Amino acid sequence: MSETPESVLADLPGWANATCRALTGGLTNHTWLVDAGERKAVLKIDEAPRSEPYNARRTEAQIQTRAAAQGLANRVLLATDTVYMTEYVEGVVWSLDCLEEDANIEQLAAALRRLHALPLTGRTFNAIGAARDYARRIKSGDEAKVRECLQKIENGPRPPNLCCCHNDLVVGNIINTPETRLLDWEYACDNDPFFDLATIAAHHAMTDAQIITLLDAYFDGDGTRWREQLDRQADVYQALLWLWEQAGS
Repeated sequence: MSETPESVLADLPGWANATCRALTGGLTNHTWLVDAGERKAVLKIDEAPRSEPYNARRTEAQIQTRAAAQGLANRVLLATDTVYMTEYVEGVVWSLDCLEEDANIEQLAAALRRLHALPLTGRTFNAIGAARDYARRIKSGDEAKVRECLQKIENGPRPPNLCCCHNDLVVGNIINTPETRLLDWEYACDNDPFFDLATIAAHHAMTDAQIITLLDAYFDGDGTRWREQLDRQADVYQALLWLWEQAGS
């Protein structure tokens, strides 16, 4: 990593004297909380420019900026090939407990409707390509399970309509500020909207009642008839997640 927080901030008006505290959790980047007194930001520095399945940082910035204009994301302050800096906004980062409140689920569904109405990004989510890449990186394990997951993804539903999706809607990427915003747009691109809904349902083992609350809120009370479509995408998501975990991503 050739760049440092100090070298990045030195050229940004108002940030040169900010303090930086390293944050944990980044798998492919180094992350800091930057504090300039009245303003805070999250700074990420990558080891190298990003490629699929991630967005390039400048592409990520374009998508997140559109989302921020709709109140769905924090503002992007700086984006280069290897540096990404966004505003830090105080709020409540979701945990599993947040899914126990119908009001939270309904607010998230409303946010997803606005997200899925954003302009297309121009890059389509390649679940099959990602799955094969993960499978190649699995050094040992259940080969039959790997084949089963690959087949499930290859035979999965093809979206009749693409829209802008987040593609990584785990609770740690959702924050109430108090409006619902989404964090970490590195996977965001065009996909089946049911993939976002299925990620929320499958990743967090939502109950039937919670799933219907989510679908009813998203489809104006007409959620039950879309349950089968969500379940098909949930199968794809769970297979992809298993391969990702085995690959050590």
